[in-house]
Amino acid sequence: MSTRTRTRTASKQNPGQLNSVQLNVVTLVDMEKATARGTLTDAMYMMDNSVGGSGQGTGSLETVCKQGQVINWIIRPLDMERRLDGTWPPMPKINNIVVLDHEAGDEEDVAENKLLTELKIYGGPDRMRDPFTPVYYYWAGTVLSTATPGLYHYRLVVELEQEHKKEKLYLNTVDHPSLRVLAV
Repeated sequence: MSTRTRTRTASKQNPGQLNSVQLNVVTLVDMEKATARGTLTDAMYMMDNSVGGSGQGTGSLETVCKQGQVINWIIRPLDMERRLDGTWPPMPKINNIVVLDHEAGDEEDVAENKLLTELKIYGGPDRMRDPFTPVYYYWAGTVLSTATPGLYHYRLVVELEQEHKKEKLYLNTVDHPSLRVLAV
């Protein structure tokens, strides 16, 4: 390879190109336990495909990500088996992700600065949903390219369908998962 070719190749490389790899944070919810107890504690299990994080299989997952990276939070119930009548079990849904102030003494304070830009869902999964079609929900966002590197705890606001009830149950995570943002 000539010097000119190497120089041209090196100048084309974008230091943020690894951000094109999307991360997936999968959350499984024991719907029966969560709705009976009214809490997600010991009823929620999170895993991701990041490299170097910790807390796999717990509610305190640490996901390692980069500035500008897309993260998909996918949520589904532990029990995903179709029932004898052809319907599906109640489904959980992430209504919001609230980033907490990692500088404040109270870990429940909401961060003043924005960390994520939500990517809206295209189409209408709620309108297409019927009892005979399995649907899982997700929340997608991009870590701001200007985010200060560091550890950011967050709280999931989860909506749970309840068996044989029309009203939904809204719960916040008590254990706080986190994002470890790395500089590009």
